[in-house]
Amino acid sequence: MGFETEFNSVCKFKSEQELYELLEYGRGKMRKDGFRVFPTGQKVIAYTPDNRAVAIVLVTASIAEINFQDKEITQVELDLVRKLTDEESRVLTALAHEMFFGDKE
Repeated sequence: MGFETEFNSVCKFKSEQELYELLEYGRGKMRKDGFRVFPTGQKVIAYTPDNRAVAIVLVTASIAEINFQDKEITQVELDLVRKLTDEESRVLTALAHEMFFGDKE
């Protein structure tokens, strides 16, 4: 058992519904499999399931637990700081693809 650390400027959503709720209501939750450590109190870039940068969010809580099905999960609560402009999204998406999401050499 161990903790997997998220890079402190990336918050990638796996669910379109979770991302929609954040963008629509300004607050939201994200569920991740496994124990993960998120930088509570820091601003990070939020990415869509297809790796496109869309917003700056504030991580307000990160709760790692073992659920009733005996699976390790982490729930992350987020506040929307602001949506990115088209230009910001384009640049951050290109950088993230090169640094995190692209092919491993």
